[in-house]
Amino acid sequence: MKQERFVERHQAEWREFELWLERRGDSARNARSTRREWRGIRDDELPARHRRLCQQLALARRRGYSAVVTDRLQQLMQRGHSMLYRTKPAHPRRAVEFLLAGFPRLVRAEWRCMLAAALLFVIPLVTIFVAIQVKPDLASGLFPPQMLAQFEEMYDPSGKRDLGRTNEDDLEMFAHYIGNNVGIGFQTFATGLVAGVGTVFVLIFNGIMIGGVAGHLQAVGHGDPFWRFVAGHSAPELTAIVIAGGAGLRMGLSLIAPGQRRRVDSLIHGGRRGAKICIGVFAMLVFAAFVEAFWSSIGWMPASIKYAVGALLWSLTALWLLRGGRNAAYQDDEDAA
Repeated sequence: MKQERFVERHQAEWREFELWLERRGDSARNARSTRREWRGIRDDELPARHRRLCQQLALARRRGYSAVVTDRLQQLMQRGHSMLYRTKPAHPRRAVEFLLAGFPRLVRAEWRCMLAAALLFVIPLVTIFVAIQVKPDLASGLFPPQMLAQFEEMYDPSGKRDLGRTNEDDLEMFAHYIGNNVGIGFQTFATGLVAGVGTVFVLIFNGIMIGGVAGHLQAVGHGDPFWRFVAGHSAPELTAIVIAGGAGLRMGLSLIAPGQRRRVDSLIHGGRRGAKICIGVFAMLVFAAFVEAFWSSIGWMPASIKYAVGALLWSLTALWLLRGGRNAAYQDDEDAA
């Protein structure tokens, strides 16, 4: 093909690529301010356009086209490469955008694993809770007598101290809850490396333990203080454990069912997605620890307020995970990044 014909055929797409770099790539601020009005190349098309440009540059060089053509393609290719592979600056806004939009989208994208994790956690929890109501002696098979006595003391309806609390102050308990919650979340995710079997075990085990504690306290008449204590922080904490479990199952599936990828590539891909999900899980668990330390333990607060706040947090958590990140403009930016 002659050079003139080659340039005529591809001139329009070169100009489109150049215009995208000027309007969308050079300035993130301009890109955000004009994203709703932009009608050129979609952000998620850019990697494919860049690969096509590289092919055209190689073809032009092989055919011996003039420096006017090859230099222009070389400049466009280098600008596109710099934009696609540049290191993204750390910015609080990006972290907030990820938590509000990117994280819920990742969770929804893995909804099958999330559903499986929820069933593995909730079914044992509910089953053991109901079983202990029918046969209270089952609790003694799950916990030693000293631990059951400690639970009863912490949630004694006649007690005067804070709910679920010994003598530690709020800051100490906040640090304790962070360590405990994050430890459980990390364990739930990381054990997915054992072909997902470890995650399955951790989810079932935690479901049984939580259901056992709740069931025992309900059976011995200490249910009201317990439910008032867990009402506030249960939404972010339990949901985070389930999401960590879903990420662990996803990683396990990447190992045992790699699909078209090599097993190691599939594991790396699943691990990266899981690690991103765990960033959101960490934020949820820290928030749950904050609520647990500074709100849940308040014993004098009326039960109606405690339950209302708990219902509000459950609703907000569900709304966030189901609706967050559905903005099409944000989705394009996310995919391009």
